[in-house]
Amino acid sequence: MKVFIDGDGSPIKKAVIDWAIKKQLFVVIVTSIAHYSTKEFPNFISFVYVDKGVDSADYRILQLIKTGDILITQDYGLAALALAKRVIVLHHLGYEYTDEKITGLLNQRFLSAKMRKNEKYGKGPKPYTHKDLERFMHLLEEVVKKTAEDTQ
Repeated sequence: MKVFIDGDGSPIKKAVIDWAIKKQLFVVIVTSIAHYSTKEFPNFISFVYVDKGVDSADYRILQLIKTGDILITQDYGLAALALAKRVIVLHHLGYEYTDEKITGLLNQRFLSAKMRKNEKYGKGPKPYTHKDLERFMHLLEEVVKKTAEDTQ
């Protein structure tokens, strides 16, 4: 099992890296070359850099993930494709994407895009809070624990 992070714009990278170092779990952060870092990490933490492009990181993630892996993303389209590969998909706000929820989320995304096209703008996302991070980290811990138990 590996944990993959859709790294561009993700507010949880540092927290997940710190947590994974303590747990010695494999984490792969897929991000644009624009976010290149020379910082050194243990061998089980890796970065995969992709060209700047709208869906470059998404396509690379889809090539890398396997059934039983965990993906952290806020991209509903990527989440839907990953679910089809039987990957566990988490949102940084602390919920798990499911086959039952993804259709509604994709419809919501479509309607929001349609409204933006018609110049009807809603509010942006709320700032990411410490409570959001705590909720997410609790979910990640539970999912990893359950996944480890299921594979034994």
